Amino acid sequence: MSRVGIRPVPLPSGVQVTVDDDVVTVKGPKGELSEQIATALTVAQKDGVLTVARPNNERESRARHGLARTLIANMVAGVTEGHKKVLEIHGVGYRAQAQGRTLTLSVGYSHDVKIEAPEGIQFEVTAEKRGKATEIHVSGISKALVGQVAANIRKVRKPDPYKGKGLRYQGEHVSIRPGKRAVGTV
Repeated sequence: MSRVGIRPVPLPSGVQVTVDDDVVTVKGPKGELSEQIATALTVAQKDGVLTVARPNNERESRARHGLARTLIANMVAGVTEGHKKVLEIHGVGYRAQAQGRTLTLSVGYSHDVKIEAPEGIQFEVTAEKRGKATEIHVSGISKALVGQVAANIRKVRKPDPYKGKGLRYQGEHVSIRPGKRAVGTV
Protein backbone atom coordinates (compact mmCIF):
# COMPACT_ATOMS: atom_id res chain seq x y z
CA MET A 1 0.00 0.00 0.00
CA SER A 2 1.26 3.48 -0.80
CA ARG A 3 2.29 5.27 2.38
CA VAL A 4 1.81 8.68 0.78
CA GLY A 5 -1.28 7.97 -1.32
CA ILE A 6 -3.44 6.59 1.48
CA ARG A 7 -3.09 9.67 3.69
CA PRO A 8 -6.15 11.93 3.39
CA VAL A 9 -5.74 15.60 2.42
CA PRO A 10 -7.47 17.87 4.97
CA LEU A 11 -9.37 20.77 3.40
CA PRO A 12 -9.23 24.04 5.37
CA SER A 13 -12.29 26.26 5.48
CA GLY A 14 -12.63 28.46 2.41
CA VAL A 15 -11.15 25.85 0.02
CA GLN A 16 -13.35 24.36 -2.68
CA VAL A 17 -12.37 21.29 -4.71
CA THR A 18 -14.05 20.21 -7.94
CA VAL A 19 -13.23 17.03 -9.84
CA ASP A 20 -14.13 16.74 -13.56
CA ASP A 21 -13.04 13.35 -14.95
CA ASP A 22 -9.25 13.55 -14.50
CA VAL A 23 -8.88 17.30 -13.74
CA VAL A 24 -8.83 18.43 -10.11
CA THR A 25 -9.45 22.16 -9.50
CA VAL A 26 -8.76 23.78 -6.13
CA LYS A 27 -10.05 27.29 -5.29
CA GLY A 28 -8.97 29.18 -2.21
CA PRO A 29 -8.35 32.65 -0.79
CA LYS A 30 -5.08 33.13 -2.72
CA GLY A 31 -6.25 31.88 -6.12
CA GLU A 32 -7.15 28.86 -8.20
CA LEU A 33 -5.06 25.90 -9.39
CA SER A 34 -5.91 22.87 -11.50
CA GLU A 35 -3.98 19.69 -12.22
CA GLN A 36 -4.62 16.69 -14.42
CA ILE A 37 -4.19 13.33 -12.68
CA ALA A 38 -4.20 9.76 -13.98
CA THR A 39 -7.61 8.69 -15.29
CA ALA A 40 -7.58 5.41 -13.35
CA LEU A 41 -7.43 7.17 -9.96
CA THR A 42 -10.56 8.35 -8.17
CA VAL A 43 -10.72 11.44 -5.96
CA ALA A 44 -13.46 11.63 -3.34
CA GLN A 45 -14.40 14.47 -0.98
CA LYS A 46 -16.12 13.69 2.31
CA ASP A 47 -16.37 15.56 5.64
CA GLY A 48 -13.75 18.18 4.76
CA VAL A 49 -11.20 15.54 3.72
CA LEU A 50 -10.02 14.56 0.24
CA THR A 51 -8.99 10.97 -0.48
CA VAL A 52 -7.34 9.44 -3.55
CA ALA A 53 -7.97 5.77 -4.41
CA ARG A 54 -6.40 3.49 -7.01
CA PRO A 55 -8.10 0.65 -8.93
CA ASN A 56 -5.42 -2.04 -8.53
CA ASN A 57 -2.08 -2.78 -6.93
CA GLU A 58 0.12 -2.61 -10.03
CA ARG A 59 3.43 -0.76 -9.87
CA GLU A 60 2.32 2.11 -12.12
CA SER A 61 -0.93 2.60 -10.21
CA ARG A 62 0.94 2.70 -6.89
CA ALA A 63 3.39 5.31 -8.22
CA ARG A 64 0.66 7.53 -9.64
CA HIS A 65 -1.37 7.17 -6.45
CA GLY A 66 1.26 8.86 -4.29
CA LEU A 67 2.04 11.47 -6.94
CA ALA A 68 -1.61 12.49 -7.36
CA ARG A 69 -2.09 12.83 -3.59
CA THR A 70 1.05 14.97 -3.27
CA LEU A 71 0.05 17.22 -6.18
CA ILE A 72 -3.39 17.79 -4.65
CA ALA A 73 -1.91 18.48 -1.20
CA ASN A 74 0.51 21.02 -2.76
CA MET A 75 -2.40 22.76 -4.52
CA VAL A 76 -4.38 22.98 -1.26
CA ALA A 77 -1.35 24.39 0.58
CA GLY A 78 -0.69 26.84 -2.26
CA VAL A 79 -4.16 28.37 -2.36
CA THR A 80 -4.25 28.76 1.44
CA GLU A 81 -0.70 29.74 2.51
CA GLY A 82 1.33 29.91 -0.71
CA HIS A 83 4.81 28.55 -1.38
CA LYS A 84 8.15 30.34 -1.00
CA LYS A 85 11.81 29.72 -1.91
CA VAL A 86 14.64 31.87 -0.56
CA LEU A 87 17.96 32.34 -2.37
CA GLU A 88 21.06 33.91 -0.84
CA ILE A 89 23.61 36.02 -2.71
CA HIS A 90 27.24 35.42 -1.68
CA GLY A 91 30.04 37.49 -3.19
CA VAL A 92 31.60 40.92 -2.95
CA GLY A 93 29.70 43.36 -5.15
CA TYR A 94 26.92 40.90 -5.97
CA ARG A 95 23.46 42.36 -5.50
CA ALA A 96 19.84 42.08 -6.59
CA GLN A 97 17.04 44.58 -7.06
CA ALA A 98 13.33 43.97 -7.55
CA GLN A 99 11.48 46.55 -9.67
CA GLY A 100 7.85 45.61 -10.12
CA ARG A 101 7.78 42.22 -11.87
CA THR A 102 11.45 42.38 -12.90
CA LEU A 103 14.40 41.07 -10.89
CA THR A 104 17.76 42.64 -11.79
CA LEU A 105 20.88 40.70 -10.79
CA SER A 106 24.38 42.12 -10.73
CA VAL A 107 26.54 39.03 -10.20
CA GLY A 108 29.91 39.66 -11.78
CA TYR A 109 29.05 39.75 -15.48
CA SER A 110 29.72 42.74 -17.72
CA HIS A 111 25.97 43.36 -17.80
CA ASP A 112 23.03 43.09 -15.42
CA VAL A 113 20.80 40.02 -15.78
CA LYS A 114 17.06 40.77 -15.85
CA ILE A 115 14.50 38.10 -15.03
CA GLU A 116 10.78 38.66 -15.63
CA ALA A 117 8.37 37.04 -13.18
CA PRO A 118 5.84 34.72 -14.80
CA GLU A 119 2.16 35.14 -13.97
CA GLY A 120 1.53 34.22 -10.33
CA ILE A 121 5.12 34.77 -9.09
CA GLN A 122 6.33 37.64 -6.90
CA PHE A 123 9.93 38.68 -6.16
CA GLU A 124 11.10 40.36 -2.98
CA VAL A 125 14.67 41.36 -2.14
CA THR A 126 15.70 41.98 1.46
CA ALA A 127 17.93 44.89 2.42
CA GLU A 128 21.56 43.98 2.83
CA LYS A 129 22.72 43.88 6.43
CA ARG A 130 26.25 43.76 7.74
CA GLY A 131 27.52 40.19 7.91
CA LYS A 132 24.42 38.76 6.22
CA ALA A 133 23.93 37.87 2.57
CA THR A 134 21.24 39.57 0.52
CA GLU A 135 18.20 37.34 0.07
CA ILE A 136 15.80 36.90 -2.84
CA HIS A 137 12.32 35.64 -1.93
CA VAL A 138 10.37 33.90 -4.72
CA SER A 139 6.73 33.28 -3.79
CA GLY A 140 3.53 32.11 -5.45
CA ILE A 141 0.71 29.59 -5.18
CA SER A 142 2.10 26.90 -7.51
CA LYS A 143 4.90 24.92 -5.85
CA ALA A 144 6.25 23.66 -9.18
CA LEU A 145 6.39 27.15 -10.70
CA VAL A 146 8.04 28.66 -7.61
CA GLY A 147 10.68 25.93 -7.65
CA GLN A 148 11.34 26.31 -11.37
CA VAL A 149 11.73 30.10 -11.19
CA ALA A 150 14.07 29.77 -8.19
CA ALA A 151 16.14 27.20 -10.10
CA ASN A 152 16.34 29.54 -13.12
CA ILE A 153 17.56 32.37 -10.87
CA ARG A 154 20.17 30.10 -9.26
CA LYS A 155 21.34 29.01 -12.71
CA VAL A 156 22.41 32.61 -13.50
CA ARG A 157 25.44 32.23 -11.19
CA LYS A 158 25.81 28.83 -9.52
CA PRO A 159 27.94 28.66 -6.37
CA ASP A 160 31.64 28.56 -7.19
CA PRO A 161 33.24 25.37 -5.77
CA TYR A 162 36.52 27.18 -4.96
CA LYS A 163 35.38 30.46 -3.40
CA GLY A 164 31.69 29.82 -2.62
CA LYS A 165 30.54 32.93 -4.48
CA GLY A 166 27.23 32.88 -6.32
CA LEU A 167 23.52 32.28 -5.77
CA ARG A 168 22.41 29.44 -3.50
CA TYR A 169 19.28 28.26 -1.76
CA GLN A 170 18.87 29.22 1.88
CA GLY A 171 20.52 26.55 4.00
CA GLU A 172 22.32 24.95 1.03
CA HIS A 173 25.79 23.71 1.94
CA VAL A 174 28.50 24.32 -0.65
CA SER A 175 31.63 22.27 -0.07
CA ILE A 176 34.70 24.31 -0.92
CA ARG A 177 37.44 22.49 -2.85
CA PRO A 178 41.07 23.11 -2.08
CA GLY A 179 42.98 24.98 -4.77
CA LYS A 180 46.35 24.08 -6.26
CA ARG A 181 49.19 23.99 -3.80
CA ALA A 182 52.91 24.07 -4.20
CA VAL A 183 54.29 20.55 -3.99
CA GLY A 184 57.85 21.39 -3.05
CA THR A 185 60.34 24.16 -2.96
CA VAL A 186 61.68 25.72 -6.12
